[in-house]
Amino acid sequence: MDLQVNDIAELKKEHPCGSKRWQVLRVGMDIKLRCMGCGHEVMQPRRKVEKMIRRIVPKEETE
Repeated sequence: MDLQVNDIAELKKEHPCGSKRWQVLRVGMDIKLRCMGCGHEVMQPRRKVEKMIRRIVPKEETE
């Protein structure tokens, strides 16, 4: 999976705030994500994040 900084990822599981969309802030061995609902930030290993992602939201769908 080719993740880029500022991509919006829709995860399979909902965050406790109710949002499934996360913004990619940092890409490397670990990936830093920010919840689009509440702003919570987490850093997770790339392998784990790639399993959690359902899809990358197209740019035109986020506007």
